[in-house]
Amino acid sequence: MILSALLTSVGINVALCLVFFVSYSILRNRPSNAELYLPRLVANGKLEEEDEVGRGGLLSCFRWVKRAWQPTEDELLSISGLDAVVFMRIFIFGLRVFRFAVIVGIFILLPFNYMGNQLNIDFTDLPNKSLETFSISNVDDGSNRLWIHFSAIYIFTAVVCYLLYYEYDYIASKRIAYFYSSKPRPSQFTILVRSIPASPDRSFSESVETFFSEYYPSTYLSHAVVRRTNKLKGLINDADKAYKKLVHLKSKKDSEQSSKRTCFMGLFRKKVDLLDHYEKKLEDIEGNEVPAAFVSFKTRLSAAVAAHLQQGVKPTKWLTEQAPDPQDVYWPFFSASFVKIWICNIAVIFACISITILFLVPVLLVQGLTHLDQLEILLPFLTGVLKVKIISQVITGYLPSLILDSFLSLVPPVMIVLSSIQGYIALSQIEKSACIKVLWFTIWNIFFANVLSGTALYRFDVLFEPKRIPELLAVAVPAQASFFIAYVVTSGWTKTFSSELFRLKRLIWRHFKGNLCCKYDHETKVPSNPYHSEIPRILFFSLLGITYFFLAPLILPFLLIYYCFGYIIYRNQLLNVYEPKFETGGKFWPVVHDATIFSLILMHIIAVGIFGLKKVPLASSLTVPLPIITLIFNSYCRRRFLPSFKGYPAECLINKDRVDISDPVISSFYRKLESAYKDPSMKPVRYSEAGESSSNSSSSTSPLLRGADNY
Repeated sequence: MILSALLTSVGINVALCLVFFVSYSILRNRPSNAELYLPRLVANGKLEEEDEVGRGGLLSCFRWVKRAWQPTEDELLSISGLDAVVFMRIFIFGLRVFRFAVIVGIFILLPFNYMGNQLNIDFTDLPNKSLETFSISNVDDGSNRLWIHFSAIYIFTAVVCYLLYYEYDYIASKRIAYFYSSKPRPSQFTILVRSIPASPDRSFSESVETFFSEYYPSTYLSHAVVRRTNKLKGLINDADKAYKKLVHLKSKKDSEQSSKRTCFMGLFRKKVDLLDHYEKKLEDIEGNEVPAAFVSFKTRLSAAVAAHLQQGVKPTKWLTEQAPDPQDVYWPFFSASFVKIWICNIAVIFACISITILFLVPVLLVQGLTHLDQLEILLPFLTGVLKVKIISQVITGYLPSLILDSFLSLVPPVMIVLSSIQGYIALSQIEKSACIKVLWFTIWNIFFANVLSGTALYRFDVLFEPKRIPELLAVAVPAQASFFIAYVVTSGWTKTFSSELFRLKRLIWRHFKGNLCCKYDHETKVPSNPYHSEIPRILFFSLLGITYFFLAPLILPFLLIYYCFGYIIYRNQLLNVYEPKFETGGKFWPVVHDATIFSLILMHIIAVGIFGLKKVPLASSLTVPLPIITLIFNSYCRRRFLPSFKGYPAECLINKDRVDISDPVISSFYRKLESAYKDPSMKPVRYSEAGESSSNSSSSTSPLLRGADNY
């Protein structure tokens, strides 16, 4: 890609970002858009506290930036939880890393790259020169200037490792402090027991009661056996639909409309009232027990001990693990057998491999657009069009990254579906698993597939000669620097403004649903932060910055701007849009740490190959210890901090249990704990009377489904 094509791409994206920024600032100020841009405040009844909504002039529209900046980390913690704080720490970490990288890369490395003579730069025609003139490829072979790059790699690695250690230590201490300051939560006192032995004389519930009463007599509190309620859930969904329809029918005067015929196409049978119809079904269905139960204890320590100890003589029976919070429980797979879960996991592996292979098609298409000479050979009828300067610049500079990002947006929902059938018992576990899948899918299909396609994608012989991998990457990676710069601008800048801040898809759907369909649901739906799609995106940009730090420093300012945009935009979203649906206590940070370590090692491997190609063998040899040192550092961090993210230490559990002794509300918490893990399908459902006039509001407290409380 030539410099003018990159400038065209940057210009297009900057213009789009400005349009989205100004449009959001104006539309956000309108009360009619509060449910779109401030759904959390609307749902929590705090919209009146936002004095900027519907007030002030044009300049007041931009006050949201100040409001997003002002809250402290402790305030964000109290509003959105520790996961939100950890999410924002990713941006803070990126800002610190790339602030240092920009200083070294732009003011030291880039001038030396630019002054090289390896590519024979013609300074009189700079706009039409390749961006490789700003990369390490332009440094002369054997030049002593390469030792500056060598020194920068060591210094940069030391800085990143220091920041990684600092963040890991900071978040680990924050996690402990959050635990101490939190109120008693059901997950702290409860474990999940699976593979309960079947007995012909007793039910699963009786077996659990007998087992834990015998072996944990002083701390066992209660249990709730999981039931197979798929049919009941389906019936309740039907009842919900019937309720909404009845509300509509009851608002009409004709009472005949509230009945229907129960046979085929409404023929041959008498009319029945929908209320009676669904009441009978609710009374006829009862969920069967499955060999799983939530067991609650009187102390956190007892629950932790039971979760980590083997309970029975047979290691495949009485399997225990720490329970998630009730709202975090994912119910569908509790009734799945071990064999079914095992088969599903194998199917997920094959599905991920298949998706990865299929995704190579858009990758190859995109790479064809970045090389006009190849595109002209493939599609000769476009030769005349491609010779138009502005068209060629748009095609090579903007279109490839836009197409690739559009295809990539389909991946996170697919990975959520695949993770949901792997047998996880918590929504947070599903989202974390999907996050890891999306991350490695992105690294392989966006990074490796792009840098290798067209140059070495079909050179499978390199797999049998690992020594050639650094050389292969050293040739392929620098050649794609221009494409990834355009990708950062398109996928990072524009998508963050359009999709995240402006919520363009939601806005279009809202307009279509409200105006064209003439049907609008006034219930405010508050979304949750999509960690599984956003964390991989942020970490992928981090990988690009670390990898190209010494190869093509020109990418660094674009990444730094992205992290600045993201910091403000996501703070605004966490405060006003997203509401947490679960709390993991910061367990996403180890994923961030491991991904950063991988990025460093990848940079080291490429550096070994680059210095070898540039005929500086001593620098290549001296770089070899660097990935080894990095892996040793990673091993230390895992031993030092990772256990704190898997569970809380006994010291903390005992201290919190001692505090509970003098807590007057702990007894009421125990009573609520007995029913906290009841399947939502088994809990009483009440439908309020609707469609009544205000004068009859006193009757609105009676259930619409008369038997709904007793099923």
